[in-house]
Amino acid sequence: MNTKTLLILTSLAASLVAVGCATGPSVAELNVLTDKMVKTSFRDEAYVKVTRITATDETNRACSEADVVGKPLDEKTAKAIEEINFKAIQWPSDGKFIGDWKQGEAIAQSGRGLTWTDKADGVNGGNCYNCHQISKEEISYGTIGPSLYNYGKIRGVTNPNDPASKAIVEYTWGKIWNSKAYNACSNMPRAGHMGILTEAQVRHVVALLLDPKSPVNQ
Repeated sequence: MNTKTLLILTSLAASLVAVGCATGPSVAELNVLTDKMVKTSFRDEAYVKVTRITATDETNRACSEADVVGKPLDEKTAKAIEEINFKAIQWPSDGKFIGDWKQGEAIAQSGRGLTWTDKADGVNGGNCYNCHQISKEEISYGTIGPSLYNYGKIRGVTNPNDPASKAIVEYTWGKIWNSKAYNACSNMPRAGHMGILTEAQVRHVVALLLDPKSPVNQ
């Protein structure tokens, strides 16, 4: 970090303390300070741009501001956000929700992609194990999200292509594509909506969760 950057950050930190000693910073003031710090501390590198952090949409902005004040979104705002995101879900272009669970397993295991050392046209992973337990064979997994072990089995999906399973299949697709359609401030990435996973990849992850032959349902 160069001297100019250090001085800017020191000044910003001092300003934050000064504001806090008075009446406490407002959300707007914190947003301005955060934006300045991000632009000072980060730089464009390869195909990864600072705008990935700064160009937030209304959904992320509302949830971030709720975190700042330490209160959940009010029910009306949360419902409105969920409706907006539900309308943004892109359903399978060919009507096929179920792919290959083996490919889905590889996607769930992979955490590669979207960093400056990755190629812009490379294949991203879903990094699902970072937050979820998925199979009993996995001994290391995150717990930010709920366990997905026996996801389809618990929900009674013996054949994901059976019309009787339509509601669960569609929910699973929608949740992976845009998690905030079901929980306004979900910590789960909007994998399809944000371009992390392609339509084909989402199809394979759905298969991983619902196919009776998948290790998830053993």
